[in-house]
Amino acid sequence: MTRLTIDQFICRQDNFSVILHDPASGQTASIDAPAGDRIASRLSQGSANLTHLLITHHHPDHVEGIPALTAAFDPKVIGPAAEAGKIAGLTESLNDGDTFEFAGRTVEVISTPGHTSGHICFHIPDEQLLFAGDTLFALGCGRLFEGSPEDMFNSLNRLAALPDETSVYCGHEYTRSNAAFAMAVDPDNAELEARRAEIENLLAKGLATLPTTIGIEKRTNPFLRASDPGIRKALGMENATDLAVFTELRARKDRF
Repeated sequence: MTRLTIDQFICRQDNFSVILHDPASGQTASIDAPAGDRIASRLSQGSANLTHLLITHHHPDHVEGIPALTAAFDPKVIGPAAEAGKIAGLTESLNDGDTFEFAGRTVEVISTPGHTSGHICFHIPDEQLLFAGDTLFALGCGRLFEGSPEDMFNSLNRLAALPDETSVYCGHEYTRSNAAFAMAVDPDNAELEARRAEIENLLAKGLATLPTTIGIEKRTNPFLRASDPGIRKALGMENATDLAVFTELRARKDRF
């Protein structure tokens, strides 16, 4: 089976848009719809017809392009059942554990509340791909607009349980600011320091810092490492629960 091609590019100010294309079947999916005209232009450059639109959550910068893309391509529009009332244009509403087929691959729906109450991620095991929306970022996680720290903590643990080789595509280019915070709470992590240098090199060349992988995030993302002794020492929380450490990390990042 020919592997899917992936086209990642910036929409709006810092939103990532991702287009998946299967050369064999011609099926093509966009992950979220931050800017309909920009995505449509990218599709036309590749002579691709949008067959699927996969929506992670209801925030405007992830759904505003749905009307334009629906009018131009009439794709299946698949999103979270828990937010169906907030996302106009869904044709399929899915829950945690549901699956569907895209280009002969099974796509798994993972519920990840925290950033929003009904946020979902899309996992394609055969391709080792995770589309994490605004739940997991490179070196960070989403702000808690609707969910609790416990919601996000549990959601991130579910994603961290995926295979280390899983490539992770996120909703925003936040990596530089996330790296600065990560270094502040995990200053003795040599791999994190090396990664920060790599991030600066990529950005200096005008390149994206994504995708990342689950394995890299487990070693360098403080929000996946609440049990790490070095982070706990930096926070002065050596004897706290993992959830308490995560909650403090998220609060500090909000103020950073």
